[in-house]
Amino acid sequence: MHDAETRRQALALVAHGQSLNSVSRQTGISRAAIRSWQLRPDSLDRTMPCPRCRAVPRPPDDAAAYAYLLGLYLGDGCISLLRGGVHSLRIACSDTWPGLIEVCAASMRAIRPDNKVMRVRSEGCQYVTAYSKHWPCLFPQHGRGKKHERAIVLELWQQEIVDARTWDFIRGLIHSDGCRTVNWTTRLIDGQRKRYEYPRYFFTNTSTDIIGLFTGALDTVGVEWKSANRSRGAQNISVARRASVALMDIHVGPKY
Repeated sequence: MHDAETRRQALALVAHGQSLNSVSRQTGISRAAIRSWQLRPDSLDRTMPCPRCRAVPRPPDDAAAYAYLLGLYLGDGCISLLRGGVHSLRIACSDTWPGLIEVCAASMRAIRPDNKVMRVRSEGCQYVTAYSKHWPCLFPQHGRGKKHERAIVLELWQQEIVDARTWDFIRGLIHSDGCRTVNWTTRLIDGQRKRYEYPRYFFTNTSTDIIGLFTGALDTVGVEWKSANRSRGAQNISVARRASVALMDIHVGPKY
């Protein structure tokens, strides 16, 4: 018999594209056992009720964690349906930012505390992953196809969370598809060339709707922004004004 965590790890490897033979060799678990777990993944979901599935639906208890995780999901997240009605939520996180990986996992645990959060390694990144039947309830933007090929609109209860925890939402978006950079230039002053540095934030996404959610959130908190160049169909948003960058530094800061 294998415990639930072992089963989750094996199914996570399969969900990330590895064959049954490959997973069997890595884990020492038979192909038949892994295949049987694929047929009954519902046994991995715990009994904690979903706040959206209650007789009177309500938002998640931890609004800050949800707003942050929503930003991560819209940028680098994916929800996949497994057999038995269970879904996996995966957030791709670069190995360059170990602190981000920790905060992502903590936010996922805060939303579904009874469900195990695991990390599946891939080249240069980790997929922070958890299984639950209720991810589509909590992230109704889930659907077939790529996000930029379908409408991404927040439901009223989600918008209320974003309005109340706007900076957490912005931080999640920046931590997924954004960055803080430092540009520099030199000026000749009194015969001496001096170097000047000026930080700025960028956010890049191919979904017009997600860009709108990001810029709308910036407007809410008083951050000035402008559209930068487009690259391969993606739109870039720049925050460069000194006062706005200072606000972003207080509430978001660089990835870590």
